[in-house]
Amino acid sequence: MTDTTTSLVTGAAGFVGSHLCERLLREGHRVIGVDAFADYYPRSAKEANVVGLRRSPEFRLVEGDLTRMDLAPLVAEANYIFHQAGQPGVRLSWGKDFEVYLECNIRATQRLLETARSAGRLRCLVYASSSSVYGETGDLPLREDSLTRPYSPYGVTKLAAEHLCSLYHANYGLPTVSLRYFTVYGPRQRPDMGFHKFIRAALEDHPIVVYGDGEQTRDFTFVADAVEANWLATGPQAVGQVFNIGGGSRCSVNQVLATLEDILGRPIRREPRPPQPGDVRHTWADTGRAREVLGFAPKVSLREGLAQEVAWLREQLGRR
Repeated sequence: MTDTTTSLVTGAAGFVGSHLCERLLREGHRVIGVDAFADYYPRSAKEANVVGLRRSPEFRLVEGDLTRMDLAPLVAEANYIFHQAGQPGVRLSWGKDFEVYLECNIRATQRLLETARSAGRLRCLVYASSSSVYGETGDLPLREDSLTRPYSPYGVTKLAAEHLCSLYHANYGLPTVSLRYFTVYGPRQRPDMGFHKFIRAALEDHPIVVYGDGEQTRDFTFVADAVEANWLATGPQAVGQVFNIGGGSRCSVNQVLATLEDILGRPIRREPRPPQPGDVRHTWADTGRAREVLGFAPKVSLREGLAQEVAWLREQLGRR
C-alpha cells in the first residue's frame, strides 16, 4: 500500500460516475470503480464509458452489486467515497419496479454507510442525491431548507438515502456530504434522459416527444460542473451538509428545443403527449450555500453544453 490517495466511486461506469473517475485520475488519485452493469440500459453504453479509464494503471473496475457484495475490502482502501450508484428514473419507479428502487437506492446506501463507519482511512463520503427530493412546489428557487415532499417513488428513495447519510454523520461522526443534482446533462448522458432522446431523434429526423405543453422548466447542469461539485465537496468545511448543485441554466423544454434547432441549423418536429405521473412542473436551484461553502460556480452555459452533447451523440451514431 502506497501513500497515494484512493477514491472509491460507485456507479463508475455510469454517466456522472465515469466523468468523475476521469477527473479523480487527473487529480492524481488512484480510483477503484464499482458498477453492477444493471440492465436499466444496454451494457455496451456503460462499457463505452470506461474504455479510456481501463487504459490507466491507476484505475481498477470491480463488477458487483452493492446490495450483496462484500464492501469491506474496497472501503478499507478508500480515503474518499463518491456514491454515484443507484436506480434512476422517475417514470419507471411506480408499481412492481419499486422493489428495485428500494434495494438499489436505499439498501445499497445503508450497506455502504454501515461498512464505512468503521473505516479509519475515510475522509469523506459524497452522496449523489437529486432535486427530486423537493417534489412539486411553487417555493422557487429551491433552497436546501425548502420543504422536501417527493412527487415520485424515485424521489422518496433518494431522500431516504440522503437521510441515512445525515443519520450516520450525526450518530457515528461519518463524514458525509449530500449533493442534490439538478438535471445533469452532457456527453454520455443515459439514453432514457430527455436531452439524449431529443438530440438522437433530431439527428435521425424523428419527431421529438414533448410531454405536456413544453413550458415546464428545469435547472440544467452540465456534467463537468456536477463533477466539479463532487471535487469541491471533499473539503472538511462541507462535512455533514447538503448542497443544491444546479447549472444556472434554467429554461423551458420549448426553449431547449429552440436552442437545439439553432445548433443543428434546421427545424425539429414535435409530438405532443400528456404529462407523465411524477414529473414536476418546475425546478430551480438556489446554489448560494454551495457557492459560499464550497466555492461552487457553474461554468458551462446551456448552449455550450448542448453543443458538446450533440457532437458526442453524432459521433456515437456515426460509429454504429
